[in-house]
Amino acid sequence: MNGTVRHQPRVAFDAARVLVGVAAGDAGLFAWYTEQLVALLGPSGRRDLSATRKELTTSSRENTRDVEGGKWRAGFEDLLRTRPEVTESLHQLTLSAQVRLPHAG
Repeated sequence: MNGTVRHQPRVAFDAARVLVGVAAGDAGLFAWYTEQLVALLGPSGRRDLSATRKELTTSSRENTRDVEGGKWRAGFEDLLRTRPEVTESLHQLTLSAQVRLPHAG
């Protein structure tokens, strides 16, 4: 144990925000992230992430990113409450994905 205490709601919020960015973006980054998320969450993560990507890339609703992000944030919060041991891994995945996302200049 590294002695760092993570604020689970913040980890969930950041993870959902980055996930939406990845799901809406580059196919290569999405494929890498999907494999990482499946390793962390199990096979259902692939199905759920693919559904999010489809929604983000095909929906004409203006609030699609917010809706998808909210669903993932709530799901991540539930996950971290029931499986707190994955908090650090989800945080690290979020940081790894965030540095790979193109940044608005």
